Amino acid sequence: RFEVAFLYPGFHAIVVYRVAHWLWTKDLRLLGRWLSQTARLLTGIEIHPGATIGRRFFIDHGNGVVIGETSHIGDDVTLYQTVTLGGISPSVDSHKQIDVKRHPTLEDGVIVGSGAQVLGPITVGRDARIGANAVVTRDVPPGVTAVGIPARVVMPRDREHAKDFVAYGTPSDGCPDPMLKTIENLRAQVGALMERIDELENEAEEVHKGRGAKKKAVNSGGDA
Repeated sequence: RFEVAFLYPGFHAIVVYRVAHWLWTKDLRLLGRWLSQTARLLTGIEIHPGATIGRRFFIDHGNGVVIGETSHIGDDVTLYQTVTLGGISPSVDSHKQIDVKRHPTLEDGVIVGSGAQVLGPITVGRDARIGANAVVTRDVPPGVTAVGIPARVVMPRDREHAKDFVAYGTPSDGCPDPMLKTIENLRAQVGALMERIDELENEAEEVHKGRGAKKKAVNSGGDA
């Protein structure tokens, strides 16, 4: 515990966030922002004081994490380094975006792998896993694993293992490569087409032989 308290920047950033968020809710927003920016300089982790974060939130390694103002994070969520919970709204007419949801919601038990970008007012469902370096711009259902750019679901919900901890949000086994799966599907389709072509060629050859035999029989009858 002493090691965590003194040596983990993720822990330091969360402690400062709790204070900054309290100031933010008391309309001491400038002071809250100043405190959060000070924490960013010291830890490399930027958490906007307006964000809502639940219990037992954990940032592993920490450096480069960015959490936007309207982000909502549930309980028991884990983020790894260089994760961004960002908005995609343009800066034009920014005054109209005040109190408008612009950043993602992570429900309880979500794990987001290093380098992942979760963007916009989307929802990542309970116990979902976001793989390293994924770019997520659409809702992710509860209990699934999403990887890639743009992120796609590669593992369906498995109730038995949905709550298992997965380091970096990326399963070490049983997680099919979407590109490899696509190539395998194409190979299977090409194989099926080749078989069909062979069948048609054989049928055409049989028809051709039948016509040749019939023509030969007709010619033989005429000679007789």
